[in-house]
Amino acid sequence: MEQPLGQPVDEPGDAALMLAYAAGDMEAFSQLYARHRTPLYRFLLRHLRNAALADELFQDIWQRVVTHRAKWKPDAPFTGWLYRIAHNRLNDHWRAQKHRPAAPGDAEERVARIADNDTPERALSEFEQRRRLQLALSELPEDQRTVLLLRLEQELTLEEIGEATGVGRETVKSRLRYAMDKLRARLNE
Repeated sequence: MEQPLGQPVDEPGDAALMLAYAAGDMEAFSQLYARHRTPLYRFLLRHLRNAALADELFQDIWQRVVTHRAKWKPDAPFTGWLYRIAHNRLNDHWRAQKHRPAAPGDAEERVARIADNDTPERALSEFEQRRRLQLALSELPEDQRTVLLLRLEQELTLEEIGEATGVGRETVKSRLRYAMDKLRARLNE
């Protein structure tokens, strides 16, 4: 079995840990949690842009992992299953809210601070480039942003992304391609 990225070779894989946890091994859960907490939280924070809300959903997702641990099957990668829970929880949240998050309270101030795009300082500013990327990411349709973040930040395979989002591999590829095209166009403006 292939070792997940960033995991030392001598550590058990997610599948072994999840099976051990389902059998009652709490240390296995601690290892899974330690391994996945930061990337999952970062994923939620990028979508929600609200730390308190991200904290709430983060806890809820891990509670669902605990509650449904016996339903996990080793034929599905744990990361795909975990991000499927996260994806579904985000969808539930947006359905309940019936809208995207409101602009930050200091949005007008932020807009006023935007530098002229044609200045050399702006072109060289690493901070500004990251900010522009964040804005471009926020403009992507939800389904495209989700697959892009799962691929680039979480380093999931196309198959794992498909498992997490409930779509086929070709749909994932298509969404990634459209997202990258939109990002390139937006960043080249």
